Amino acid sequence: MPSEESLPHNRRPLTTVLVANVVSITGNCLTSMGVPWFVLQSTGSAAKAGIVAFCTLLPTVLAASAGGPLIDRTGRRRVSVTSDLACGAAVVALPVLQSAGVLRFWTMCALMAAAGLFHAPGETARDVLLPSLAEYAGVPLARAAGLYDGASRCAGLIGSALGGVLIGVVGAANVFLLDAVTFAASALIVLAGLRGIPEAGARPRSAPTSLRTYRRELGEGYRFVAGAPLLLGICLTTLVTRGLDQGWSAVLLPVYARDVLGGSVDLGLLEAAFGVCALTGAIVYGAVGSRFPRWPVFTVAFLIVGLPRFVVAGCTGTFSPLAVTMAVEGLACGVLNPIMATVMYETVPEDLRARVLSATTASYQLVTPLGALAAGCLVDSLGLPASLSAVGGVYLLATLCPVIFPVWKQMDGA
Repeated sequence: MPSEESLPHNRRPLTTVLVANVVSITGNCLTSMGVPWFVLQSTGSAAKAGIVAFCTLLPTVLAASAGGPLIDRTGRRRVSVTSDLACGAAVVALPVLQSAGVLRFWTMCALMAAAGLFHAPGETARDVLLPSLAEYAGVPLARAAGLYDGASRCAGLIGSALGGVLIGVVGAANVFLLDAVTFAASALIVLAGLRGIPEAGARPRSAPTSLRTYRRELGEGYRFVAGAPLLLGICLTTLVTRGLDQGWSAVLLPVYARDVLGGSVDLGLLEAAFGVCALTGAIVYGAVGSRFPRWPVFTVAFLIVGLPRFVVAGCTGTFSPLAVTMAVEGLACGVLNPIMATVMYETVPEDLRARVLSATTASYQLVTPLGALAAGCLVDSLGLPASLSAVGGVYLLATLCPVIFPVWKQMDGA
């Protein structure tokens, strides 16, 4: 095993994680587009699409909330590989069972729950490695965070573009086969590319493994977040917006594309427009963002990302205005995650990073399952226009938090 001193300017590990994230998240995007569209086609029910999203995301929250100590004890490389292989197995079971004529709605819910259970630990394991790998590569942390988010945005772009076209050409069920391939590829990339990296292995522990020790280690992450006002504010605000975003992407936008626009191709193009511009925003911020104060940039971008898409979708009913709006929002959205990630990495000590990131990931996703479920119920009960107005209004209130509460200005002093 090479020593830490022999790796300070080796960019291979950082590149490995970036590429693996692109491949893995591309698979997630294919699933997130294919599953609701498949449910809408087979049942015609927006509420059932929301139920499937709920079944996918609730286990993700549970796994994220308890996974920090497991990542430290098992090893970040091993957790990432296991996560991708398990998600791939769950996804490939969908077309297999469908071709056998035994796929049922409850079976799909169970498989998506299994995929959600394994997804969060793998993504968190890669997140935790970023500061160490940036140091090895000789890349500033803010730039590495921008590259990392840009890689994720690139995956969203690829997945959205492929997903919308492939759903229309080969059907949602066949898209799941490609999805399984992406998870297997990500697992192989991490398995080979992070071999011999000390931080990718299990963390040494002085205390023996026990339920009491695990609970104590788990609680350390939550106590750290609760004692850091800025991190707590980020978690609470993102908790709300992630739920609203999930309602938009899993229910509102697919229903809007089906009922108002031209179907799955328009859905893919809209997601692609957002993804291209979000990728551009992340890359630009990674290159020049350190020259600007974080709080003003974050506040303006956050306001842009919230309400406009709901207003335009509700008032126009045509493709072009919504595409332009989502493109502008994508540019703004591209700077948000790098800023939050940089603040997080600068604030949290390395030995607590897995536990704190697991706690924050769980907090981000706590309301996410309810967001899709609530959006589906809203559409079925109130209709699409009223649902767009309600969700957009709540989003506006959330994006005003950095303006109203002074603690957010600590972003520039983190």
